[in-house]
Amino acid sequence: MKFNTKTIHGGQEDIDPAYGSVMPPIYQTSTYKQRSPGEHQGYEYSRSANPTRTALEKAIASLENGKHGLAFGSGLAAIDAVMKLLKPGDEVISTNDLYGGTYRLFNSIFKNFGIKFHFIGMSNPDEIESYINTNTKMIWTETPTNPMMNIIDIESVAQISKKHNLKLVVDNTFATAYLQQPLDLGADIVMHSATKYLGGHSDVVMGTLAVKDDELAEKLYFIQNSSGGIAGPMDSFLVLRGLKTLHVRMQRHCENGRAVAEYLAQHPKVDKVYWPGFETHPNYDIAKKQMKDFGGMVSFTTKGNKQSDAVQFVENLKVFTLAESLGGVESLAGHPASMTHASIPKEEREKTGVVDSLIRLSVGIEDEEDLIADLKQALEA
Repeated sequence: MKFNTKTIHGGQEDIDPAYGSVMPPIYQTSTYKQRSPGEHQGYEYSRSANPTRTALEKAIASLENGKHGLAFGSGLAAIDAVMKLLKPGDEVISTNDLYGGTYRLFNSIFKNFGIKFHFIGMSNPDEIESYINTNTKMIWTETPTNPMMNIIDIESVAQISKKHNLKLVVDNTFATAYLQQPLDLGADIVMHSATKYLGGHSDVVMGTLAVKDDELAEKLYFIQNSSGGIAGPMDSFLVLRGLKTLHVRMQRHCENGRAVAEYLAQHPKVDKVYWPGFETHPNYDIAKKQMKDFGGMVSFTTKGNKQSDAVQFVENLKVFTLAESLGGVESLAGHPASMTHASIPKEEREKTGVVDSLIRLSVGIEDEEDLIADLKQALEA
């Protein structure tokens, strides 16, 4: 089954044996009738499993070419579950350019439980091995990274992780399975903030995981059930509905993202534009190899590199909305230093390029000309 067909039918056989509903019903129930103690029809309590969530989890596994999917109440809840595979004394090598909430969870929560994190640049995978020791258990990557759009060679990092018997986790939120499939490139776990492109309509908060390995899946299912950070049935229904248009939405995100990036690159008031589709991007060849297209996320700085200019720009936008998050049908603009990445200390942010003048755009699926006109008037203002 090809990807575009999978978004609609993947993992969705016999979704409603009772009445033949085309869409999985919303099973808004906490518990299920049992014939006899311990004898039920596959469901006993909705923290452990719910038919609507199961339908979504099967769809996620299908899109990522995995065997198992898991849905959580948020992207951070999904990351939290992955971190609970570790124990005190373990070490994690993480990319240093990553979502601020992930950094906060690692550095302010799990660090206190005795887990050590190394935040390094991974654009050159060869640099990873110098940080590996007997305590290293996991490599955490994002690609493209948030918000600097760095590209990490998943296949090369996977070879390193397998050589040292480490778990490789890839945050695939920016690319989605439409653009790249990390499990096929050697990753052990793929994570999504399904709040973003998978849901696609800015109306739900959710996180997902996908894996191929049965034993690893069992460990994660146990953590999911034991910790309870599960996705509810209504949210599962909304993301499952969003998946069915993922392929057509991502195609337009990519088209508009290219148009916006190319417009900004030639504008006299713009300093640097970060988008992996430029041939001048340091890892353009890797992006071209492992991605189907280059996505709808674009970051840039204005000349003068002043925070006041960046703030004035986002305040003057009319079609783009100044808001947290990304990946919805509507275009969004953000100021990472004061919004999504505010939890990262200034000196650490700036080491990776997240300066006070940086602006991040999530380019939506509106008309390209309207988006360009909005950027033009905001820059001129």
